[in-house]
Amino acid sequence: MAFFLLLPFFLVRFGLLSLFNKEAVRRAAHFAPLSEREKGAYWLYQLSNAVLLIAPFFLRVKSTPRWLFFTGAGVYLAGLILLAAAVASFAAPAESGVSLGGLYRFSRNPMYVAYFVFFLGCVLLTRSPVLLAALLVFQAAAHWIILSEERWCLQKFGGEYRRYMDRVGRYL
Repeated sequence: MAFFLLLPFFLVRFGLLSLFNKEAVRRAAHFAPLSEREKGAYWLYQLSNAVLLIAPFFLRVKSTPRWLFFTGAGVYLAGLILLAAAVASFAAPAESGVSLGGLYRFSRNPMYVAYFVFFLGCVLLTRSPVLLAALLVFQAAAHWIILSEERWCLQKFGGEYRRYMDRVGRYL
């Protein structure tokens, strides 16, 4: 069953983050205040998240054709590695509270990028159109969540975050 694919995700996302910095677990679960338009995106984000986490209980990893299996496995592993690196960076913010080191030097949202890569690997391994649809909805909704987070970071961190935004791209 494909739900075994989720175990490393949870170990990295929550276990590793908790080992690095227990306060970071709380920070990672924080949602910035949402505008009216963003509230719909928030619920789509939560619904697609639920599908991404529940659907693998009903799916199987497909090993043929071999090239697609190995491609999916590579994307899946890349997503886990990116997630571990993003978690490590997130757990060690600058004194101001802004995460600027590690992958945050290249992306303002490396955890979201890692989630996408990880779940794309799951899609390739299971070849599930339902999982693919949930991932696309997740990514579109996450964009709106990210916009609210950026607005909140600008209010909280001011010029330091503005300079960071000018230097580092939202995704890559």
